[in-house]
Amino acid sequence: MTTATALDTLGRLESEAIHIFREVAGEFDRPVILFSGGKDSTLLLHLAVKAFWPAPVPFPLLHVDTGHNFEEVIEFRDKVVAQHGLRLEVAKVQDYIDDGRLAERPDGTRNPLQTVPLLDAITNHKFDAVFGGGRRDEERARAKERIFSLRNAFGQWEPRRQRPELWNLYNGRHRPGEHVRVFPLSNWTELDVWHYIAREGIELPSIYYAHRREVYLRDGMWLAEGPWGGPRDGEEKVEKTVRYRTVGDGSCTGAVESDAADISAVIAEVAASRLTERGATRADDRLSEAAMEDRKREGYF
Repeated sequence: MTTATALDTLGRLESEAIHIFREVAGEFDRPVILFSGGKDSTLLLHLAVKAFWPAPVPFPLLHVDTGHNFEEVIEFRDKVVAQHGLRLEVAKVQDYIDDGRLAERPDGTRNPLQTVPLLDAITNHKFDAVFGGGRRDEERARAKERIFSLRNAFGQWEPRRQRPELWNLYNGRHRPGEHVRVFPLSNWTELDVWHYIAREGIELPSIYYAHRREVYLRDGMWLAEGPWGGPRDGEEKVEKTVRYRTVGDGSCTGAVESDAADISAVIAEVAASRLTERGATRADDRLSEAAMEDRKREGYF
């Protein structure tokens, strides 16, 4: 991809995303943006700021917090919220575990436990449109997702009820109790995301760039020790230069060995990669071949 072509592509993608944000603002009463502090949700918020500038972003933010977070990401999340003067709602998986509504999984990962707190937050706050940072290039279940994805009264995805989206026309009609998930980044690739971050000078958590960290190898992935646990018998901690391509539940989010300490080096690395960031670094997507598809049907994304 030449520089001129990349810039032209980024302009089209940005224009499409801004159009989607404004369409939702005109069609829905109570939208919300899912925001974790990761690169895709940070890009999503940046586009929302652009869409409504100089007015403030007219939507609150929602983070479904597993409690298994990287400190750098939570600090960054809170800084960005304060910087833009936004309202952040946090739905905590730990609260559900403490009162018995959810139970810890034997493998310790909490990503699959996010569905119930997410759906409860949507219901309790009466959100009717939920922006997410999902992209079609990430995983097969996301590849067939619409930009406006209708969810039933139980938050579930029903393939037969999804609407065609011809000529960038989006149908947001829904029954009482239903809501629509909205994915403005659907047509972006990981490389598009990084090119745009470079163009716009968007700040990200430091763990997206190469740094020294103690990690241990499990199932071909470099995991870090934290509140979620550490190495098992036979797994040895070593210090390596790594970075994270995606961030999530620390128990199942792996780092990659990398010397990419700045954005130009990250772009070169991503351009040479043949694995998506989820395929390379997310153990929860490896639980079964249909792990993400199952979570989508249950209402996770």
